[in-house]
Parts: sequence; structure tokens; C-alpha cells
Amino acid sequence: MENLILASSSARRKELLEQVGLSFDIYGPDIDESVSGNESVECYVERLAKAKAQAVLAQFPHTIVIAADTSLSLDGQIIGKPESKKHAFEIWTSLSGRQHEVLSGVCVASAKKIISCVVSTKVEFQTLTQSDMEKYWLTGEPIGKAGAYAIQGYAAQFIPNIIGSYSNVVGLPLHETLQLYAKVMNNG
Repeated sequence: MENLILASSSARRKELLEQVGLSFDIYGPDIDESVSGNESVECYVERLAKAKAQAVLAQFPHTIVIAADTSLSLDGQIIGKPESKKHAFEIWTSLSGRQHEVLSGVCVASAKKIISCVVSTKVEFQTLTQSDMEKYWLTGEPIGKAGAYAIQGYAAQFIPNIIGSYSNVVGLPLHETLQLYAKVMNNG
């Protein structure tokens, strides 16, 4: 059996794959994550997932690689990670009382096969008060998170509804990832 590598240094993705019993090594590739021109969120996350997988596969050609990229979309715009407290508050103000999409591009690759997909989950945010935002910022949880929140943490209290994959919002849609993994394993 070929070794499996998770092309990510995300603790959340690591935990999700461990949750389903996979054994793997971790190698977080350094790739350019700039948005290309008028690239849609769907194309962006899939392109980055493929780039991560291919970068790792180039260094470890006798492995199977799982790579992913997750971004938030609001009104067709990519909502990234907060650069500061002010930026986090701007993100939360835009998400407050609205529904947004969390999109993940997933790529599973081997020397013989590279397949990918994009998974979308709709997330509803309650209306946030200034006090909600202040308290949440003080937890430290929003730092380094797309959309400045983690559904599996303190922010769960702000999310009354999701439509789609919960694990996608955490950072890796498990069902779809395992389907792709099985196809690569079975077809080499």
C-alpha cells in the first residue's frame, strides 16, 4: 500500500482524517494562494487544492496525496482570514444576520490519477452585536480562520443553521474526500 500524505498543516484537517481512521504523514506545501483575475470562488479553491496536491506529489511521487483549500463566499466574493481585529469585525459585520457559503476544493492525487471536486455548504449567521464580536475576538479563535470563525468552537453559538456538510465548514468535507480517496486507491 502506498503512503498517504495530507498536504496541509491544518490541525482541523488532521483531526478530521484521524477521526475516520486514516494513517498519514503531513506535509504542508508552500504555494501562491493569490486569486487569479476574476476567478470564481469555486475555481479558486479547486485550483489551490490541485496545486497543493501536485506540489507534494512532485516531492513524494510514490504516495497518495489529499489536499484541500477552504474559503468563504459572500455575494460571490472570497472572504479570507482576518488580518487584524478591525478586519475581523468587518468580516463579522458582513456575515451578521445573513447566509454565506463555505466552499472547499478537494484533490486526491497519485502518480497515476488526480481527481478533485468542490463542496459547498450554506451557513447562516445570527445577527451579531458589538458585544458578541468583542467577546469572540478575545477568545483568540478567529485568528487564522477563513471568515474569522470556527464552527467547531465558540462560534457554534452564532450559527443557527447549516445546509450541507458540517465537516466541510470545519475544513475538509469527509464524505467527498473519502469517495475521491477510494477512487484513487481502486484505480491506481
